[in-house]
Amino acid sequence: MSQASVLITGCSSGIGRALAEAFQATGYRVWATARKAADVAALEAAGFVGVQLDVTDGAAVAALGERLARETEGLDVLVNNAGYGAMGPLLDGGSEALRRQFETNLFAVLEVTRALFPALRRRRGLVVNIGSVSGVLVTPFAGAYCASKAAVHALSDALRLELAPFGIRVMEVQPGAIASHFGSHASREAEQLLREDSPWWPFRDGILARARASQDRPTPAEEFARGLLAAVRKPNPPRLLRLGNGSRSLPLLASLLPKALLERVLIRRFGLDRRL
Repeated sequence: MSQASVLITGCSSGIGRALAEAFQATGYRVWATARKAADVAALEAAGFVGVQLDVTDGAAVAALGERLARETEGLDVLVNNAGYGAMGPLLDGGSEALRRQFETNLFAVLEVTRALFPALRRRRGLVVNIGSVSGVLVTPFAGAYCASKAAVHALSDALRLELAPFGIRVMEVQPGAIASHFGSHASREAEQLLREDSPWWPFRDGILARARASQDRPTPAEEFARGLLAAVRKPNPPRLLRLGNGSRSLPLLASLLPKALLERVLIRRFGLDRRL
C-alpha cells in the first residue's frame, strides 16, 4: 500500500504546525497549507508539501483539489484546521464581521471538503473538523466565533451521515485552551473593532479578557497533536474528540448549570453586571 497522506489547513503555527509535525513523524506524507509565501517556504524546508492557500479563495481551493487528483492516489486524512476568532460585541461588528467569520470558519470547511471529496473517496478517508468548546458554551464578546463553531458542529454531523455511503468518516474535534497565537490574534481583532464611541467601550477590559481566554493555562499544541493523531489512527475514530484544558469541564458546565445561572456567571465574569 502506498504512503498514507494527510492534508492540513492553517499550518503556519500553533495547532496546524504541531499536527503537521506529528503526522510527519508517524510516516504520513503531509500536505501543509498556509496563506503567506514565507510560511509556505518554512513548511517546505521542514519537509512538508507546502501549499499556499487562502481557504476562502474558491478558485485556489478548486485548484488544490485538481492537484491532488493529479499527484496522489487519494487522501487518507483531511484536517480542516484553518480559522480565527472574531472578538468584540456582535452589534459593533455587525453582519460584515459575522460574514467574514463564517467565510473562514465554516464555509471554507465545506468548500475544502467538497474539493477534496474525490481524493478522500479513493482512500475511504477521514475528515477531521476542528470545532471548539466555544460552540458549546457561548460567551459574550465572542458571539461570531461561537456561532461559527456551533455551525461547524452541526455541519460535521450532517456530513458524517451524507459521506457514510462512500466510506468517508467524519470526526469533530472540540479543543479547549491550546497554546497558540490564537489569543494574540483575537486581541488584535478586538482592538481593531472596539472604538471609544462604542456603547461597549466601558466594558473593554472584559472584551480583551475574552480575547485572551483561550490562553488560560493552555495545553501545549504538541500534546494536543499527539492526542488527535492517536484518535485518527484508531480502527474506529471517535465521532467527537475533546482535547485540551477545559474541553470537558466547560461543556459539562454548560449542560448541568441552569441557563439563567450560567448567564449570571458569565455576566459577572466579563464585567457586564453594570447598568449604563
